Amino acid sequence: MKKKALLAGFLGWVIPGLGHIYLRRYYRGLIFLAAISLMSWLGLAMGGKIYPLQAENPLTVLAFFSDLGNGLLYFLSRCLNFGLGEMERVSFEFGTAYLAGAGLLNYLIMLDAWDIARGKKS
Repeated sequence: MKKKALLAGFLGWVIPGLGHIYLRRYYRGLIFLAAISLMSWLGLAMGGKIYPLQAENPLTVLAFFSDLGNGLLYFLSRCLNFGLGEMERVSFEFGTAYLAGAGLLNYLIMLDAWDIARGKKS
């Protein structure tokens, strides 16, 4: 497996769109960065929750893996204590869905960068 493909995939996971920027697909990378960042910001502004790993409930494990797709945002939320969720807000569920959706979309973007670097996609 090419090191370039692994690096592009890893960079794309850490910061959305960075894998495409690394591969000199600047326009696509900046669009992905803006779209996923906006989704994440909206999710946090709505009081959404970023789930830590909780093995006792299978649904929270799935939520953890979707939130882990946010890359650097996930680790910053664990260190800086934001994204804890504000259940009293009406928009809590929507914010949590935006954060989970951003993570899942970032997985697809990361795989797209990986495929481009492997030469499987242009």
